Amino acid sequence: MRRLWIDGEFTEGSTGRTIQVVDPATEEIVDVVPKGGVAEVDRAVAAAGRAFPAWKRVPALERAELLVETARRLRANREEFAITLTRETGRTLRKNRGYVDWSATCFEYYAGLIRDRRGRVIPSAETGQLNLVLQEPMGVVGCIVPFNYPLMLLAWKVAPALAAGNVVVIKPASQTPLTTLDLSRVFDHLPRGVVNIITGAGAEVGDALVMHPDVPCIAFTGSTATGQRIYRMGAERIKKLHLELGGSDAVIVCADCDLEAATRAVAWTGFLNAGQVCTSAERVYVEQPVHRRFLEMFSALTSKLVVGPGMDEKTEVTPLIGRAERDQVEARVQQARREGAEIVTGGRRPERLTKGWFYEPTVLAGMRHGMSLLKEEIFGPVVPILSFSTFDEALDLANDSPYGLGATLFSTDAKKVRRYYEEIQVGNVWVNDPLVDNPAGPFGGMKMSGLGRELGEEGLLEFQQTKHVHWDIEGRIKPWWYPLAD
Repeated sequence: MRRLWIDGEFTEGSTGRTIQVVDPATEEIVDVVPKGGVAEVDRAVAAAGRAFPAWKRVPALERAELLVETARRLRANREEFAITLTRETGRTLRKNRGYVDWSATCFEYYAGLIRDRRGRVIPSAETGQLNLVLQEPMGVVGCIVPFNYPLMLLAWKVAPALAAGNVVVIKPASQTPLTTLDLSRVFDHLPRGVVNIITGAGAEVGDALVMHPDVPCIAFTGSTATGQRIYRMGAERIKKLHLELGGSDAVIVCADCDLEAATRAVAWTGFLNAGQVCTSAERVYVEQPVHRRFLEMFSALTSKLVVGPGMDEKTEVTPLIGRAERDQVEARVQQARREGAEIVTGGRRPERLTKGWFYEPTVLAGMRHGMSLLKEEIFGPVVPILSFSTFDEALDLANDSPYGLGATLFSTDAKKVRRYYEEIQVGNVWVNDPLVDNPAGPFGGMKMSGLGRELGEEGLLEFQQTKHVHWDIEGRIKPWWYPLAD
């Protein structure tokens, strides 16, 4: 049994309760972990609070080298971490190897960024004065990470938070805590208490972390509903909140695009990680002249995709994280059928896979904008195909959503591309190449898809607070001070 990591030491916690971690592909118990409680949150926050004064004063160059060492350790343990990720998430082993490397790159990026980021000198109003704008750490950051990308989305939070001089308390999702707890070996070169890792239920440990008076900043990735709860709880103490929430990403396929490339790319964005990606293709709008051809090509490709466990190198579509999640996807597809949708391919559990929470990649036709399936995030391997007549209509349909996380356009028309990226109401805009991230490019949403940005310089600023310093070096008496001069 893995243990919690608090103040540089392992602990089984005080509750005596445990959480079973189940392999989504086999339904076998992989391991059990302690189910922490409020006492563990208090201990972790206290440990982080003790470490903060010294850690924020570590010179930037030294802090950068410590982050580079973190990246080196991630890569040194790549295969072991990738196997653990596959067993707890169900995702393919080859993709998890890449995600370990990507997470290491994130630490390296922020190590480089912090070397020359402290603030700026601004012009003074008068001679003999110095004006500084300083970026300073906030203190203890609570990092709450979802099940779908437990390592990568952790790195997106922890790397900039540590680079800025903060300390962290990490809470992974209950379904996928194993790799996170194993990161103790990646962080144990840091001073005690700088990184703490606790597990437990969201309604207990998560709430306690959000409401803790000594945690001024919360970084959360998850559902919009949970984000709204955190928003309300954080408001009580005016906490700094970084919320990366759900999406209902639109894809626009224009008649002028390379249809084969669009077909393969939409399959990638729709079925990657069994559709359990916040930027999955949730609504695919295809221009009428190529709608039927695209549907035929896309359905043919989808029907050939290999569904199976992530440890199998031939697998392309992996299981959902749990039984309840699969049941929910099944129910929503059946509701779409009752509303008039047609299942072109998929729409059932694979008969040959008797164990695991698998669901065939599914293509739906006969969809109408506004159907219940399209109103909320699907979070499963389901791609609805709709048609549009004009580019104006396509933009209106894509923007007609309370969410604004990402969107993709397939077109070779530069005028359309420019209009698209200027008018689309999302934070992440892709053209002909969906789901690509750049450590220097900010990631985040608009509208109900969240607050703040991860990655890039913006990601560092999320974990800093601004201070203006006005210094009169000569200390002269000012004529506007009392008593007023004649």
